[in-house]
Amino acid sequence: MGRLTDVIKHLIIINVIFFLATQTLGDQMYQWFSLWFPENENFQLWQLVSHMFMHGGFMHIAFNMYALYAFGTPLEQMWGKNKFLFFYFSAGIGAALIHTGVNYFYFNQGLDAIVNSGVSKEQVMGIVAEGKYMPDWYNVASKSTIDNFLSAYNTPAVGASGAIYGILVAFGMMFPNAELMMIFLPIPIKAKYFIPVLIGIDLFSGLTGYSLFGGGIAHFAHIGGAIFGFIMMWYWKKNQFNNNRWN
Repeated sequence: MGRLTDVIKHLIIINVIFFLATQTLGDQMYQWFSLWFPENENFQLWQLVSHMFMHGGFMHIAFNMYALYAFGTPLEQMWGKNKFLFFYFSAGIGAALIHTGVNYFYFNQGLDAIVNSGVSKEQVMGIVAEGKYMPDWYNVASKSTIDNFLSAYNTPAVGASGAIYGILVAFGMMFPNAELMMIFLPIPIKAKYFIPVLIGIDLFSGLTGYSLFGGGIAHFAHIGGAIFGFIMMWYWKKNQFNNNRWN
């Protein structure tokens, strides 16, 4: 870590402004700027970016902004402003696309099960559009299938975590021997081990539904940010772009 660089500073300021506005306007901010499922009437294309500035609570934004500062600062110092911004938003949008793709799978899995039981698609969509469901749906598919179907449609994604995971991957590839620690496990672990384990925990949680860090976490958004971050780093390293600043 070092001094607060320009892009990191401005990103933090914008996130804080959005957070304070959310405390004032509440649900209206979530309706406008969270990332909704594309079939939901609240969905807007700009949410692929705006959701990165929305957070669900103080601890959520505090952890994300600290991680942005801690891991993003050395990257901006090495890359320059433009390259860092390109990477940050690319990872965040990539995370949103992966998250939405997984939600499409969950949504269609549940929808197909309900429609195959004899209910029309129009009826189902009319019910979920009102934020409701029919108890009988749990008789035609597993609880997890219906829960995931409803959650995919009704639960918006918020937070900079997807972009942060891209930053984490980049940090790990640039500084593999830097020693990091989890709050609940105060043992120094090199970044080249720490970050893959962290992503592995998200993958485990996303596939099993068992979260080590509590509920309401978009695990596949984290994984999506990490994947896009890795792809960009791999491409840049292959083409020797890492040593070139874009300022």
